[in-house]
Amino acid sequence: MIYHTRKLVKPEDLNAGGTLFGGTLLRWIDEEAAIFVMCQLDSPNIVTKFMSEINFLNPAFTGDVVEIGFETMQFGRSSITVKCIARVKQSHKTIITLDEVVFVHLDKNLKPSPHGKS
Repeated sequence: MIYHTRKLVKPEDLNAGGTLFGGTLLRWIDEEAAIFVMCQLDSPNIVTKFMSEINFLNPAFTGDVVEIGFETMQFGRSSITVKCIARVKQSHKTIITLDEVVFVHLDKNLKPSPHGKS
């Protein structure tokens, strides 16, 4: 797993219980996964198609640094599947795992298109 991104948990990122809001973390993951895939495919023409079961394991709090890591799992004809783990940098405790995040490469007409990578 390669950790490409770090985010600082700020007060505005918290839920009513005082921990990192899951929706905020998922927004960070989707954005960073898209950037990771764009770099893999050398193309910005991608969309998120699927996210597997989301498994929240541990909380993050104000002041924690969240590391988001990705690993390429599979290339399809027009798709790419990555795995994601987000963890607290200071403790290395896993916050969330996603076994599959699938992106699809699109042509100029927004239709699935071969990306030419393997």
